[in-house]
Amino acid sequence: MEKKIKELQDKLAEAKLGGGIKRIETQHAKKKLTARERVNYLMDEGSFEEIDALVTHRTTDFGMENEQYYGDGVITGYGTVNGRLVFVFAQDFTVFGGALSETHAEKICKVMDMALKNGAPMIGLNDSGGARIQEGVRSLGGYADIFFRNVKSSGIIPQISAIMGPCAGGAVYSPAMTDFTMMVENTSYMFVTGPNVVKTVTNETVTSEELGGASTHSTKSGVAHTTSANDVECLEDVKKLLSYLPQSNKEKTPKVPYELKDEIREQLMSIIPDNPNKPYDMHEVIQGIIDEESFFEIHKDYAENIIVGFARLGGRSIGIVANQPLYLAGVLDVNSSVKAARFTRFCDCFNIPLLVLVDVPGFLPGTDQEWTGIIRHGAKLLYALSEATVPRVTVITRKAYGGAYDVMNSKHIGADMNFAWPTAEIAVMGAKGASEIIFKKEIAEAEDPTAKLIEKENEYAEKFATPYRAAQRGFIDEVIVPNETRKKLLKAFSMLEHKEVELPKRKHGNIPL
Repeated sequence: MEKKIKELQDKLAEAKLGGGIKRIETQHAKKKLTARERVNYLMDEGSFEEIDALVTHRTTDFGMENEQYYGDGVITGYGTVNGRLVFVFAQDFTVFGGALSETHAEKICKVMDMALKNGAPMIGLNDSGGARIQEGVRSLGGYADIFFRNVKSSGIIPQISAIMGPCAGGAVYSPAMTDFTMMVENTSYMFVTGPNVVKTVTNETVTSEELGGASTHSTKSGVAHTTSANDVECLEDVKKLLSYLPQSNKEKTPKVPYELKDEIREQLMSIIPDNPNKPYDMHEVIQGIIDEESFFEIHKDYAENIIVGFARLGGRSIGIVANQPLYLAGVLDVNSSVKAARFTRFCDCFNIPLLVLVDVPGFLPGTDQEWTGIIRHGAKLLYALSEATVPRVTVITRKAYGGAYDVMNSKHIGADMNFAWPTAEIAVMGAKGASEIIFKKEIAEAEDPTAKLIEKENEYAEKFATPYRAAQRGFIDEVIVPNETRKKLLKAFSMLEHKEVELPKRKHGNIPL
């Protein structure tokens, strides 16, 4: 028996070394943790249970039978993060550059199936050179098997992808179908075709970092939801993100202990400038509403004219969608609409209530926006909010003009509670533009057209650019003093906690993709 146990221990020890000491040192030299170090850091101490540690590939072509490694380039298993069950796979770059083989894919698929059956989050730590070319179509089939499971799990369990090294070719589509993609600066990159292919086909010279690095995907493409300076920070972000999420769509988010106290927030009284055209930072409003230090922003550096992220209100997780007047005056455009729509749909999938903060002058005009489909993309946000059945509360802080008023979680598209500050301006358009249209003839015939325009602009603003016409119609449930916003929201979300909506039977809607 001792001999048998010794044999087992030797095999497991070999498996833990991955591609060997030399390759582990190379990984460290690149300022990257190994796959096993990442898993151990992510999971609660002693909680990780590895599955398929002794799996090896079955390839005999190109002399591959002479190069075997236990685990075949990926660590899979389950454990807990902050006491909650999660499933994980971590690709091991020290084994064949983390390249995906048939058996490598089978291991990932097995753990994905387990996550779905057990209703727990699935976390993928990606660090792979792509498909194992020695296996040809078998490795491609392995990718497709993973993609299929991503879709099956979508909206049922949270799926998080951490890109901690290369992720190229077909490999990028699994992270793209997960709920969140997190990247590490300077050591991770994603692209469908690499710099060499780009050079051959388009004659463009570009580095891997420029083409698909963390900075590129967090600012230009929107592929990366968050970026981190190194592996440890990335894994900490994964842990933090998980704390806002439920285990599955059958559960609500765990509530953090919170003791209610005087919830008046005086700092909210002085945020909105007297000049309606002067910008302010919507982050200040968010901080004045939520539990202290609880905001976790998503897509921070992408489409900055809208803010999305998670926070806690009275210890309960909520999703926040907010126009940002500091950037493009908070207008809705193609990128901000898609960013907010995607986030809204995630929150609705996983029973996370939505708070929408509104200061929006409209949709961004121009040929570029029209030609790139602002109608279709703006409709995505309208569709996502209209479709959402979670508790939905809106606060209009200042401007809510035109169709953008409708889109930003108005009463008309099913919002549960709609509040407005006294500074709110709810109208078809701004006072100046409206006056130029309504009083065009009167202004043209005036002795001083400029003075007449200002007079009519003030007249229109006093009558229409207020929250009171909307409140008279019941489109606004309550006009509130800013410092009472948090108190009102705590009561509103508490009242909506057991909200139920019965939807008509259908396979699924047809969102304007």
